[in-house]
Amino acid sequence: MKHIAIFASGKGSNAQAIIQYFKNHPTVKVALVLTNNPSAGVIAVAHEHKIISAIVNTATLKNEQTVSKLLDALKIDFIVLAGFMQMIPEFLVKKFSGRIVNIHPALLPKYGGKGMYGIKVHETVLKNNETETGITIHYVNERYDDGEIILQKTIRVEPNINAEKLAAQVQALEHEWYPKTIEQLLK
Repeated sequence: MKHIAIFASGKGSNAQAIIQYFKNHPTVKVALVLTNNPSAGVIAVAHEHKIISAIVNTATLKNEQTVSKLLDALKIDFIVLAGFMQMIPEFLVKKFSGRIVNIHPALLPKYGGKGMYGIKVHETVLKNNETETGITIHYVNERYDDGEIILQKTIRVEPNINAEKLAAQVQALEHEWYPKTIEQLLK
Protein backbone atom coordinates (compact mmCIF):
# COMPACT_ATOMS: atom_id res chain seq x y z
CA MET A 1 0.00 0.00 0.00
CA LYS A 2 1.32 3.45 -0.98
CA HIS A 3 0.56 6.23 1.50
CA ILE A 4 -0.04 9.77 0.23
CA ALA A 5 0.20 13.05 2.12
CA ILE A 6 -1.75 15.96 0.63
CA PHE A 7 -0.39 19.42 1.44
CA ALA A 8 -3.04 22.13 0.92
CA SER A 9 -3.79 25.65 2.15
CA GLY A 10 -7.29 26.40 0.92
CA LYS A 11 -10.78 25.00 0.60
CA GLY A 12 -9.53 21.63 -0.57
CA SER A 13 -11.37 20.95 -3.83
CA ASN A 14 -8.37 19.13 -5.35
CA ALA A 15 -7.80 17.29 -2.08
CA GLN A 16 -11.47 16.24 -2.15
CA ALA A 17 -11.12 14.97 -5.74
CA ILE A 18 -7.98 13.01 -4.86
CA ILE A 19 -9.47 11.54 -1.67
CA GLN A 20 -12.63 10.48 -3.53
CA TYR A 21 -10.57 8.93 -6.34
CA PHE A 22 -8.49 6.82 -3.96
CA LYS A 23 -11.31 5.88 -1.58
CA ASN A 24 -11.28 2.07 -1.38
CA HIS A 25 -8.33 1.90 -3.79
CA PRO A 26 -6.49 -1.43 -3.51
CA THR A 27 -2.94 0.02 -3.48
CA VAL A 28 -3.12 3.73 -2.59
CA LYS A 29 -4.31 5.43 0.58
CA VAL A 30 -4.48 9.12 1.49
CA ALA A 31 -2.98 8.97 4.98
CA LEU A 32 -2.45 12.65 5.85
CA VAL A 33 -3.69 16.13 5.00
CA LEU A 34 -1.21 18.80 6.07
CA THR A 35 -1.97 22.52 6.00
CA ASN A 36 -0.31 25.75 7.02
CA ASN A 37 -3.69 27.50 7.34
CA PRO A 38 -5.65 26.81 10.56
CA SER A 39 -8.89 27.99 8.90
CA ALA A 40 -8.44 26.05 5.65
CA GLY A 41 -11.49 24.20 4.37
CA VAL A 42 -9.27 21.23 3.59
CA ILE A 43 -9.27 20.39 7.31
CA ALA A 44 -13.02 19.70 7.18
CA VAL A 45 -12.48 17.63 4.02
CA ALA A 46 -9.92 15.50 5.88
CA HIS A 47 -12.18 15.06 8.90
CA GLU A 48 -15.17 14.17 6.72
CA HIS A 49 -13.12 11.31 5.26
CA LYS A 50 -11.54 10.33 8.61
CA ILE A 51 -8.05 11.26 7.44
CA ILE A 52 -5.45 12.55 9.88
CA SER A 53 -4.84 16.28 9.51
CA ALA A 54 -1.94 18.36 10.74
CA ILE A 55 -1.63 22.13 10.95
CA VAL A 56 1.91 23.48 10.77
CA ASN A 57 3.32 26.96 10.90
CA THR A 58 6.35 28.02 8.85
CA ALA A 59 8.83 27.21 11.61
CA THR A 60 7.37 23.73 12.11
CA LEU A 61 7.36 23.03 8.36
CA LYS A 62 11.07 23.90 8.25
CA ASN A 63 11.85 21.66 11.25
CA GLU A 64 13.29 18.56 9.63
CA GLN A 65 13.07 16.37 12.73
CA THR A 66 9.40 17.18 13.44
CA VAL A 67 8.16 16.88 9.86
CA SER A 68 10.19 13.73 9.13
CA LYS A 69 8.90 12.10 12.31
CA LEU A 70 5.27 12.81 11.28
CA LEU A 71 5.73 11.58 7.68
CA ASP A 72 7.70 8.51 8.77
CA ALA A 73 5.13 7.59 11.45
CA LEU A 74 2.40 7.56 8.79
CA LYS A 75 4.65 5.71 6.30
CA ILE A 76 4.24 8.47 3.70
CA ASP A 77 5.59 7.43 0.29
CA PHE A 78 4.43 10.35 -1.83
CA ILE A 79 3.53 14.03 -1.30
CA VAL A 80 0.87 15.79 -3.36
CA LEU A 81 0.67 19.58 -3.28
CA ALA A 82 -2.87 20.79 -3.87
CA GLY A 83 -2.89 24.55 -3.47
CA PHE A 84 -0.20 24.57 -0.79
CA MET A 85 0.86 28.18 -0.42
CA GLN A 86 4.28 27.70 1.05
CA MET A 87 7.69 26.78 -0.33
CA ILE A 88 8.61 23.16 0.38
CA PRO A 89 11.78 23.04 2.51
CA GLU A 90 14.92 21.71 0.82
CA PHE A 91 15.20 18.74 3.19
CA LEU A 92 11.74 17.52 2.06
CA VAL A 93 12.55 18.05 -1.62
CA LYS A 94 15.66 15.89 -1.14
CA LYS A 95 14.01 13.25 1.05
CA PHE A 96 11.11 12.86 -1.40
CA SER A 97 13.04 13.47 -4.62
CA GLY A 98 10.84 12.35 -7.51
CA ARG A 99 8.00 11.75 -5.04
CA ILE A 100 6.53 15.26 -4.62
CA VAL A 101 4.18 16.63 -7.25
CA ASN A 102 2.31 19.88 -7.70
CA ILE A 103 -0.44 21.10 -9.99
CA HIS A 104 -0.45 24.58 -11.49
CA PRO A 105 -3.48 26.24 -13.14
CA ALA A 106 -1.60 27.32 -16.29
CA LEU A 107 0.68 25.93 -18.94
CA LEU A 108 4.12 26.26 -17.40
CA PRO A 109 6.60 27.79 -17.87
CA LYS A 110 4.14 30.63 -18.57
CA TYR A 111 2.38 32.21 -15.59
CA GLY A 112 4.28 30.38 -12.89
CA GLY A 113 6.54 31.40 -10.05
CA LYS A 114 6.18 33.20 -6.77
CA GLY A 115 2.88 35.06 -6.46
CA MET A 116 1.28 33.34 -9.46
CA TYR A 117 -1.61 31.36 -8.01
CA GLY A 118 -5.39 31.28 -8.03
CA ILE A 119 -7.37 33.91 -9.86
CA LYS A 120 -4.20 35.98 -10.53
CA VAL A 121 -3.07 33.33 -13.02
CA HIS A 122 -6.35 33.39 -14.96
CA GLU A 123 -6.51 37.20 -14.97
CA THR A 124 -2.99 37.31 -16.40
CA VAL A 125 -3.83 34.70 -19.06
CA LEU A 126 -6.79 36.84 -20.16
CA LYS A 127 -4.84 40.10 -20.00
CA ASN A 128 -2.25 38.60 -22.35
CA ASN A 129 -4.93 37.44 -24.80
CA GLU A 130 -3.88 33.81 -24.69
CA THR A 131 -5.90 31.49 -26.92
CA GLU A 132 -5.31 28.45 -24.69
CA THR A 133 -4.56 27.66 -21.10
CA GLY A 134 -4.76 24.58 -18.94
CA ILE A 135 -2.98 22.69 -16.20
CA THR A 136 0.54 21.53 -15.54
CA ILE A 137 1.37 18.67 -13.21
CA HIS A 138 5.05 18.71 -12.32
CA TYR A 139 7.62 17.39 -9.90
CA VAL A 140 8.62 19.77 -7.11
CA ASN A 141 12.16 21.10 -6.79
CA GLU A 142 13.71 23.98 -4.82
CA ARG A 143 12.10 26.69 -7.00
CA TYR A 144 8.44 27.65 -7.51
CA ASP A 145 6.79 25.90 -10.48
CA ASP A 146 10.15 24.86 -11.92
CA GLY A 147 10.25 21.05 -11.61
CA GLU A 148 10.12 18.59 -14.49
CA ILE A 149 6.73 18.61 -16.23
CA ILE A 150 4.80 15.34 -15.98
CA LEU A 151 1.57 16.26 -17.79
CA GLN A 152 -0.11 19.26 -19.39
CA LYS A 153 -3.73 19.44 -20.53
CA THR A 154 -5.09 22.38 -22.46
CA ILE A 155 -8.39 24.11 -23.04
CA ARG A 156 -9.31 26.87 -25.44
CA VAL A 157 -9.81 30.32 -23.95
CA GLU A 158 -13.25 31.35 -25.17
CA PRO A 159 -13.77 34.94 -26.34
CA ASN A 160 -15.24 37.26 -23.70
CA ILE A 161 -14.83 34.74 -20.86
CA ASN A 162 -14.10 36.18 -17.42
CA ALA A 163 -11.41 35.00 -15.02
CA GLU A 164 -13.89 33.23 -12.70
CA LYS A 165 -15.40 31.12 -15.50
CA LEU A 166 -11.95 30.33 -16.84
CA ALA A 167 -10.85 29.30 -13.35
CA ALA A 168 -13.82 26.91 -13.09
CA GLN A 169 -12.94 25.32 -16.44
CA VAL A 170 -9.31 24.88 -15.43
CA GLN A 171 -10.36 23.47 -12.05
CA ALA A 172 -12.49 20.85 -13.80
CA LEU A 173 -9.35 19.75 -15.67
CA GLU A 174 -7.46 19.60 -12.38
CA HIS A 175 -10.08 17.38 -10.74
CA GLU A 176 -10.14 15.05 -13.73
CA TRP A 177 -6.41 14.69 -14.38
CA TYR A 178 -4.60 15.12 -11.05
CA PRO A 179 -5.86 11.92 -9.37
CA LYS A 180 -5.32 9.84 -12.53
CA THR A 181 -1.79 11.16 -12.92
CA ILE A 182 -0.94 10.46 -9.28
CA GLU A 183 -2.21 6.91 -9.73
CA GLN A 184 0.02 6.42 -12.80
CA LEU A 185 3.06 7.75 -10.93
CA LEU A 186 2.45 5.30 -8.08
CA LYS A 187 2.33 2.20 -10.29
